[in-house]
Parts: sequence; C-alpha cells; structure tokens
Amino acid sequence: MTSDDRWGRVSADQDASGDADADELAQLLAMAGGADDTGSGPGGGALADALSQGVTTGPSDDVPGREADDAESLAALRAVEADLDQRWPETRIEPSLERIRALVEVLGDPQRSYPVIHVAGTNGKSSVTRMIDALLTRIGPRTGRFTSPHLQRATERIALDGVPISARRYVELYTELAPYLGIVDRAQEKSAQGEGPKLSKFEVLTGMAFAAFADAPVDVAVLEVGLGGSWDATNVADATIAAITPIDVDHVNYLGPELGGIAAEKAGVIKEGSVALMAQQDPAAAKVLLERAVEVGAEVARSGLEFGVLGREVAVGGQQLRLQGLGGEYDDIYLPLFGEHQAANASLALASVEAFFGAGASRKLDIDAVRDAFASVRVPGRLERLRSAPTVVVDAAHNPHGARAAAKAVREEFSFRRLVGVVAILRDKDAEGILSALEPVLDEVVITAVSSPRAMDPDELGSLAVGFFGADRVVVETRMDAALETAIGLAEETDDADTPVAGAGVLVVGSVVAAGEARTLLGREPA
Repeated sequence: MTSDDRWGRVSADQDASGDADADELAQLLAMAGGADDTGSGPGGGALADALSQGVTTGPSDDVPGREADDAESLAALRAVEADLDQRWPETRIEPSLERIRALVEVLGDPQRSYPVIHVAGTNGKSSVTRMIDALLTRIGPRTGRFTSPHLQRATERIALDGVPISARRYVELYTELAPYLGIVDRAQEKSAQGEGPKLSKFEVLTGMAFAAFADAPVDVAVLEVGLGGSWDATNVADATIAAITPIDVDHVNYLGPELGGIAAEKAGVIKEGSVALMAQQDPAAAKVLLERAVEVGAEVARSGLEFGVLGREVAVGGQQLRLQGLGGEYDDIYLPLFGEHQAANASLALASVEAFFGAGASRKLDIDAVRDAFASVRVPGRLERLRSAPTVVVDAAHNPHGARAAAKAVREEFSFRRLVGVVAILRDKDAEGILSALEPVLDEVVITAVSSPRAMDPDELGSLAVGFFGADRVVVETRMDAALETAIGLAEETDDADTPVAGAGVLVVGSVVAAGEARTLLGREPA
C-alpha cells in the first residue's frame, strides 16, 4: 500500500513538488557512511572492547522479535537522521500545534484511528510508558509505543507490540512522509510571509509514529509527551487515558520556574471525558491538575487514594511488589527495576491500564498477565547494570528530582563499598541541583562531557563539582570513554594490593545522552 492509498489527500502534482522527492531522497541516502551506527556517542574499537570486559549479559541485550538491521539499512538511517537534524531540534519549540495539525490533516489524521493513552509529567514518563505497553501487550491488544528521547538509536522511539521498528522501516516511514513534509513546510512559510518555521524534528517523528501505528494497525497507542503537554506535538491526539507522573521543575527556559505553571502546561493532555491517573504530586501541582480535570469533565484517580503501592521488598535484580489497583490488590509482582520511584511508576501504569479496560469496583485484570508483564519490563538506562567487577550502573537522571531518586535507590538497594560517579550534564540543566543530590552517595566523581552541542563544558562543570565534593574527590576527563576508564580504575583502587576488590561500583548519570554513550561503550545494543 502506498502512502497515497493510506492517507490519500495529495494530488499527483503536489506529490511531485515535495521538498524531498524520490531523486532527492535517493541522493540523500547515497550520502550515508562514516559515522557509527548508533546515532550518538563513540563507536567502539579497542577501548570499547577493553571497557566491555566483565559486561553482564541479560534480556536487555536482545529484543525478541526485532528485525536485524543490515549495514545498508543503518547507512540509510544515518542519512535520514542527518536530514532531520537540519530541522529545528527537539530543544527548540514554539507554543503552537498548527504545524503538526497541518501534517496529520494531510496524512488523513492517522492518530484518530486508534485509542490513545498519553503519559505526561517530569520524571518517569518513559518507564511508565514502557510498563503500560508491556501490560497491554500481555493482555492482548496490539500496541504502538512512542517515547523520547532515544538512548542510542532513533528507532527506539517507535515500537510495535513492544518491539522497536527496524532501521529499514524507519527509513520507509520517512520516505513515505517526505513529500507531505514539503507541502506543510511551504504552507507554513507562505502563511508567515516566508519566515514561518518548518516542521520541527520532533513534529516529523511524531507524524512518523502516528503513521506507523495506523499502518500496522494497532489497537491502542501509548504516547510519551516530549516536552510539556499542551503544546507538545503528541497532543494532537485526544487520549482517553492521561497518566501524569510526578511533576517537578525542569526545562525552565520553556516551562518557567513555577510549579503551578509547569503543571498547567502538562495538564493540557487531560481531555474532555477522559480519565486522569495522577501520581503523588506536590500540592501546587495537584491543585492545577484537579482544576483541569474538573474543567473538562475528566474522571480522576490518585496515587495514595484510589491506587498505590501497598508493599515492596528488595529482590535479586529488582523488587517484589504488592499493588493496589482500581479493581483490587495485585500481589507477588516482580519488577526487574530498582528504586521506590519505579514501584510508584508501576502502580501508575497498572491503574492506567485498568482504566483503559474499564476495570474497577472489584473488577481486576488477569493476575497472571499482570505478573508476566511486569516481570518482562525493560527500561534501558534507568539504574541499569551494564558491567560487573566493578559494577557499572547507568541512569538517565537529568534533573535534581531524578538525581535524588537515583541516589536514594543506590543507597537503599545496592551494597557498594566504594562508588565512583561519572557525571555529564547538559548546559541548560540544573547542574548544581544534580551534583548536590548525588554528593552523599559518591565517594569520588569523574566529570566529563557527552558528544552533544548542548553538553556543559567539563572544566566548568568540574569547578561546580569541587564546590560540592572538594578538589580531592573530583577528576575531570574531556571524553566519556576516558571518564569510564578512569572511574573503573578509581573504583578498583585499594590500599593493599593483595586485598581483593569487592563491592566497588561506578554510576554513570547526568543526562540521557550520557546513559546512551555508556551503553554503547559497554557493548549494549539499542533496546
């Protein structure tokens, strides 16, 4: 089926006039080559081989059902990403849904062909989205999942039945949408006297996801908000279920510093007649969310009241949970993720799926399906163990709230004799807040930078770190590979050469990009 057959709103002469027609796209794909196949970070080599010694293997190394990516597909993927990178980056937004609405309209509104569960908030969105996806998949419906940002490869963002699409399918989606992108871009430029912004990268990716889900077709789509809520591109979908994770201060440049204002932006995903599931919130945020629910006539269920965590115990590789759902208790739930915050995320995901199926009033989901789903959950880059002797754990925490949650989990659920941090933070983040949260659990810290234009200068970050750790506890390395090597060496240091190293660890934290680069260096495949 062609894109015209599927979305059918473009005439032959319009199709031929797109910015990225067949000849141009062929030239674009011919450009591929040179870069690594991950889309970010260092590509490996001898140092990566050395660092990967002692790497632990596990389910996250292999995604069952995922189509293998050959060299040609990966080269085409790199070319598509290079083209997308010419657009506005995901860190630059304009408070408008005009462009994404124009795109989905010309595509035939694919986002209206399936019900949607929308996940918004500050921290925990990706975890909750993946948990909801796992629950739905085990229960039966065919699912589409859209998350952001990716850790290693752009294909991670779009998944069908819990499995990321292949590089080949990603390129196909972009190729099919390219003529339509040109139409929308030109229309935007004309409407603003030649100065209107084109579709942003995130808007294009959102359109690709909507199209992929309609083409599959899926029975339900689970969408993670990219940034904010009301003006996020995903919000052109009218969700029947809105799951709101804890709201805190982040993206101050776009959302402002006030919790109430941030909550108001995120509350925009709560639509008329929907059901809103709320994680435990600061009172200022909770007030705004409840006011929005009343305004649009949405039903509300709150963590700690209608659902929540009844009990949790640390277990090997994760934790054992007893959850209160909307329809009753669910016991003996094994979750292969660490931290009290992940238990709370699990309760929010469970309640969201119950609400989707209309469960409640003592009508529960199948307990075996729930147990199987949570046991299968994989959330790469969230307190993920990548190596042993010494243990290397990565966490994508990139704001103080996330850093505090990671530090709490490390302190309570890992038995490190000595823990060295590898910290890389983006310059638009609250570096001082992150460092302050991490200081109590780190014996030493290796400050570094990631391969992103937004990376904070390591010398500048190092100076800030000295203020929290003291000069004798801070080392600065300019590259992630060198930082990992240094941190592993520091973790293994001992006063007695004859004393075996035990209980040593390295925590890589500070940004999603840092987590992705560490995964690549330590030999993990995109998941």
